[in-house]
Formats: sequence, structure tokens, C-alpha cells
Amino acid sequence: MSEWTYKTAADLSTALDARRVSAVELAQDAIARIEAYDGAVNAVCVQDFDRALEAARAADAALARGERKALLGLPITVKESYNIAGLPTTWGFPGAKDFVAAEDALSVARVKAAGAVILGKTNVPVALGDWQSYNDIYGATRNPWNLERTPGGSSGGSSAALAAGYGPLSLGSDIGGSLRAPAHYCGVYAHKPSHALAPGRGHTPPGAPVLPHERPLAVIGPMARSASDLTLLLDVIAGPDPLDAGIAYRLELPPPRHTTLKDFRILLLDSHPLLPTGDSVQAAIDGLAEALTGAGAKVARDSTLLPDPVAAMRLYMRQLQAFLGLTLAPETYEEMRAKAAELPPDAHSLVDEALRGTVISHRDWQIDDGKRAVLRRQWAELFRQFDAVICPVMPTPAYPHQFSGTIGTRRLAFDGIDVAYGSQLAWPGLATTPGLPATSVPVGLSSEGLPIGVQIVGPWLEDRTPLRLAALMEREFGGFVPPPGFA
Repeated sequence: MSEWTYKTAADLSTALDARRVSAVELAQDAIARIEAYDGAVNAVCVQDFDRALEAARAADAALARGERKALLGLPITVKESYNIAGLPTTWGFPGAKDFVAAEDALSVARVKAAGAVILGKTNVPVALGDWQSYNDIYGATRNPWNLERTPGGSSGGSSAALAAGYGPLSLGSDIGGSLRAPAHYCGVYAHKPSHALAPGRGHTPPGAPVLPHERPLAVIGPMARSASDLTLLLDVIAGPDPLDAGIAYRLELPPPRHTTLKDFRILLLDSHPLLPTGDSVQAAIDGLAEALTGAGAKVARDSTLLPDPVAAMRLYMRQLQAFLGLTLAPETYEEMRAKAAELPPDAHSLVDEALRGTVISHRDWQIDDGKRAVLRRQWAELFRQFDAVICPVMPTPAYPHQFSGTIGTRRLAFDGIDVAYGSQLAWPGLATTPGLPATSVPVGLSSEGLPIGVQIVGPWLEDRTPLRLAALMEREFGGFVPPPGFA
């Protein structure tokens, strides 16, 4: 490890500007980390070191000319599901192992234009459909905190890369917690933006048309080891697609509602009617409540303004089911449905219920879309009284790998409880269904020494509010710490 390995992107930019380090040195440092550790972790499934060093040399030349860009000279990784010209995009589908993207995704083009040095692509589960990251092409990614446990998914390669010190930033995506869960499991930061805030063109299944069109529920977003770095990367990738709304619109996010911790009004949740909360996560929530109150924030533990979480989850699962039917290869979707149809009803899982159904009609989709609009209005009413909602990301810290079965057939056991694996969608779905921003923040370690995070859900299109609260919590209570054996 060098003195730069675990520095923030902001610190590295300052050092680059002051010529205390070069972009080539930073790239070489990150590459050396990957070569030393990734045989065990397997986070970077597609290496692009030659082009990274070429980009680093170009960044050093630009710095020497006095140029300044947001990401100039910073080594980053990108989730495998993004198109990068000249590199494979498979989404873990074995049949797509030879597909090579012809052009960069819009967000990739934006980070390149901002001067980033892309080291390679990070591993994903098949179809981005798991909270683990493994497939038959690249194998399994493992958590740097405990190699026998999941790093999360579907952006698990990115979270593992950050925790292992492979650069300060990564690009991920989220529809069922795929940014937030990996951040929680690996002790890093992630931000699920408001829906459509960061255009997803080129974050596309292999061979699918690359169009300026936002997919329902799904978002792309930044991952980092500090809250302020999330904002840095979000500001680069956010804004209208120039082939679509960018013709007439420009982005102007409102400032955060507050700039000091004591001014925030926070609703802190710890229970969901469809999913028990594990003891270690519950303890972390209770400790956070005490810390926030001690710092002067106004904290409530319940509110009648909170939309019905069961009704919201049912709505989420119907739309997610329809989305899967459109996104997955037909044979994959039908296999998932067939396996789920064999299961007995499970009171804890709405995933099994959804997968037993059929792809919904356009009429039903429109009805459900109206319900989403009502749900968003209910959240808007809640955010008149509160500035942010803090709640779990997942019910437990990282669990041991489960490579058999599917999201619809596995079980998860913890603290004497046994639940359907897919029921973990309950907490991520809280923000996904209404399209709200949510920032995943590390808040401590379990008794087993595994990271625990929470998500800060904010008002729609007020992304800077949860991001600011995350930064204040980091400053007040601490944030990322390197995993043992990697520092």
C-alpha cells in the first residue's frame, strides 16, 4: 500500500494539482493493488491497464498545461454492465461472452471527458439480478472483509474494488439495492440518484439497442469511499441526455436543505412489516439514533405520514416483475418463473408471488404508474415534516456465499430467523418505487467485524440533501475504514 491508496478522490485531486503525485503513479499504484489482491477478491473482471496508463500519461500532460477537470488523473473502475468501447459487456450471460461494445455509454464518455483514468470493469451477477456477484464467465467476487462472504450485488465488483483500494471511485447501478447493498456489505458509500437524474444510455444489456431512454425503476450512480466523493462523481454523470431532454433542459439541483447536523429533521426507521431486522443492524440503528440526537439533530422513530410499506412493496414487485420480463433473456426469465412456481406460498416474500405471475398488460402498467405518482406525493407530504429518512439497507451484514438456487428459491437465516432470500428487496424498494434519492453510508461494524450501513432517503430531486447529511455524519461519526489485511 502506498500513501495514496486509500485517499479520497478530493485529496488525490489536490495532490495532483500540487504535483505531489502524478496520474501515472496513481494508476500504477492501483494496478499494483489489483495484481496483488485480485486473485483472491476477483473484483476487476475486465482489466484495461494499457489504455489506463495511456490515459494517465495524457492526464499528466494536461495537468502540466494547467488544465483542471473534475476527475483529471483519478483512477476509477466501472461496472461491467456499462458499455466501454473495445471491451466486453456481458451482464454475466454466458451467451454474450464475445460481445464487445462499439461505443462508450454516455456516463463513461462523461467521466472520460472529465479526465478519469478507467482501470477496467467490475464483476456482476447474471442479469444484474442478485445481491452476490458471480457468473460462469468471470467467477465469483469476494468481500475483502471476509472472502467467504458476499460483497453484494449487482455492483459487488465495484464495492469490493473500492474496499480493496483499487482507486477512489466506481460507477454502479441500482434497481433492487444494487448500489446500496454492496456499499453496506463492504463498508463504502453509494448514491442511488433520483430516477432519470443520471441518464442510462449505454448501460444496456449486450446487443440491446442503445437509446436515450430511461428504464423504469432503474438508475445508474456513483460509488466511493467518502460522501463528498459521491457528489463529485454524481455531478459529472448527471444531467439530461443530449440526444433527448438535453435539447431543451439543463440540470440545476437545489442545494441541501441544511448545512449543519443540528438543523436536520430525521425519521429513523428500524422495522419493516415484511422483513425482520437482524440484531447487529438493529444495534447499529439504535446507536446511530443516540449519536444523531447527541449531535443535536431532531430524530423521530415513527410517523403516521410514512406510506404503507406493504402496499408500496406490492406495487414495486409488480413493476419489477414486468421489468424483468422485458430485460432478461426469455429463457432466464421463464426459468426463474418456473422455479418460483414450484414453491409454497411464503408469508415473508412478495418476490415468489410476483414471479408466479405473468408480464402485466400496458393497461395495468399505466394503473400502477398512477399509483407510483400517488406514492411519490405521499412521500412529498412526509418530507414537509422531515428532511430525510434513515433506514436499513439490508437486514444483516454480509452473509456467506449462496451459489446454488436463485433469488426466488434461496433462504436467509439469521438470529434464529429464516426468511425468503428475495424478501430482502423490502428495504431497497422503499426508495426505488417512488424514484427517490438514497445514499448508503457506513455506520459501524458488527460483532463479527463486518461493515453495517444505512441508507439516507431524501426528497425527489433533492439529492444534495441526503448527500450533505451523509457528509456531515461522516465528519461527525467517522466513515470508511480499510478491511483488515488490505491496509
